[in-house]
Amino acid sequence: MSWMDGYYDTTAGYLYSLDAAAALRHDTRSSAWYAVGLLARNQGDDVNNAEKILTNIIHGQYKDPSEQWFGDYQQEPEEPYVGTAAYPAKIYNSWDPNWRGFIGTTFIIGLEEFSHLLSKNVTDLLLESLRNSTIGDSYRVGGVDDDNLYPAYSNPSIMRAFVSGWTGRRLNDSNFTMAGEQYAQEIVDLFNRADTLSEFNSGTYTGVSLFGLTLWAKYLPADSVMTKNGERMIKATWEAVGQLWHPELKNMAGPWDRSYGFDMNRYFSLMALWFWIIMGKHKSSLISRPQVMSHSADFAYGPLFAILGEFQSSMVPEDVLDALKDFRGEHVFTSSTYSPPFDAYPRNITSWLAPNISIGAETFDENVVGGPAINPSTFNPAVIQWNTGAGVGFITLHASEKATTAVVSPNRLELTYPYGNSSSVFSLLVSTFTNKHNVASWNDIQGANVSVTTNANTSYAVTFAGAYGGQDTVINDFEYWNISYTMPAKFTGVPRLVLDIELW
Repeated sequence: MSWMDGYYDTTAGYLYSLDAAAALRHDTRSSAWYAVGLLARNQGDDVNNAEKILTNIIHGQYKDPSEQWFGDYQQEPEEPYVGTAAYPAKIYNSWDPNWRGFIGTTFIIGLEEFSHLLSKNVTDLLLESLRNSTIGDSYRVGGVDDDNLYPAYSNPSIMRAFVSGWTGRRLNDSNFTMAGEQYAQEIVDLFNRADTLSEFNSGTYTGVSLFGLTLWAKYLPADSVMTKNGERMIKATWEAVGQLWHPELKNMAGPWDRSYGFDMNRYFSLMALWFWIIMGKHKSSLISRPQVMSHSADFAYGPLFAILGEFQSSMVPEDVLDALKDFRGEHVFTSSTYSPPFDAYPRNITSWLAPNISIGAETFDENVVGGPAINPSTFNPAVIQWNTGAGVGFITLHASEKATTAVVSPNRLELTYPYGNSSSVFSLLVSTFTNKHNVASWNDIQGANVSVTTNANTSYAVTFAGAYGGQDTVINDFEYWNISYTMPAKFTGVPRLVLDIELW
C-alpha cells in the first residue's frame, strides 16, 4: 500500500498509471484495487479516498445497453468514448471486456469485507454497477464479435460466473443467479476431465484463477455449484503447482500456456504473490523490491490477495506446502489440459525436474498458432531452465506451428512438427548470461553443455533481441539470443530436433 500511496492523485481520485511510460495518465483497474486496500487499512482519510475512487470508477462505467462494452469500465479516465470515429471500438485495445471481471470481483470483496465502512450511497452505486457489469458480461460469447470468452479461458470465465452468481443473489435476480451457476458448471465440467485448468500453468493467470476460485469457495452459499467445487478445484490446482514449482530455481517448470516472461525471478507474477503469502517472501520468486521487476503493475493486486490470503492458505494441502518450500528431488509430472474450440485433442504435458534443472513441454494440435490465446509471445510449449551459476538460464521454443509433438525425458527434449515441411523453423529463444555477453554458438551457453540432433540444416543462425538493438525484438521485456534452424529446401518428412543438456 505504501508503494501505491506514492501514485495516488488526490485531486483526480485515481492512481496515476503504474506504467512509467504513461505521461501522468491514470489507471482504473489498479485504482479499484487500491480503493479496497484503503478500506482494509482504514487509517486517516483512507475510507473517504476509497469512496471517492469507487465513485469515480462507476461514473466512468459504460451505461448504454445497446453497446457491446456496456457495463465495462474505462481503462483510464482520460480516454475518449469508445466507439466514436476518433476512438473506434477494438476489443482488448480501446476496451477490455475482462475488466468487468477484475473490477467487479474487487467491488464484491469491498462489499463483503468492508460494508460497515461504506456509505449507503456508495453501496448502492456499487450494486448498480455490478448489475450493469453482469448484464454486459452476458453479451460475451466466444467466437462472436471478436470475443474469445469460452469456458476454457479460465481466469475471466471463473470471475464471470462468480460475479453473476453473487450479484444475482444480492439483488434477488434469479436470471443472474442461474446464469452464473450454469456458466460455472461448464467450467467445472471442463476442469473435471483431468483436474486441470484449461489456461494451464501460467505464472500470472493461474494466480488469477486461484483468486477467482477463492471467491467461489468463500462468498457463495452452500447450495451453489461454485461453493461445492471451488475448494476441490483449488486443491487440485495446488497439487499441480506443487509438482511444477522448482524451489531451487524459484520458477514453475514449463510448459507455460501464457507467460509474461521467461524467468519468474525477473518478472512479477501473481503466483509469486500467493507463494509470498503461503510460505514467505524469501521462498517466493520476488526480489526484495518487487516494484522494480518487469510487469510490476500487477503488484497493485496485492491488497486483494492479502485479504484472501488466510483463506487461500488454509486450502493448500500440507504435502504441497512441503514441496513448495523444499525441492522434493528428481520427479516427473504428467497431465493434460483441454481448450475447446482450439484443441483437436487435449494438450499432453510432461515435465521433468531434477536438481538445478527442469524440462517441460506439451504435445498439441490446434487450429491456431500461439496457443489458445493466439500469442506466440506468451505461449511457451517447450521450456528448459537451469541454474547457470549466476542466475537462471532458459531455452524456450518460440511457437510457429499449429501442432508440435514433444517428448521429455531426463536431460532431453525432443520436438517434432507433424504437419511441418521445408518451410518449418525451430526457433529457440535462449537467455542472456551474466558472465557471457556474446553468444555465437551453443558452446557459449553458460552452466550447461547443449548438443543438438536434427534433420534440419546443421548450420544455424544466431541473432540477438536487445532493448537497444539487434535483429530481433525483446519479448515481454526480456532480451534473448535466438538460435534458429531451418529445413533443407527440398525436405520431405517430419521436422525433428532433439536437445540434450548436461549441467556443468
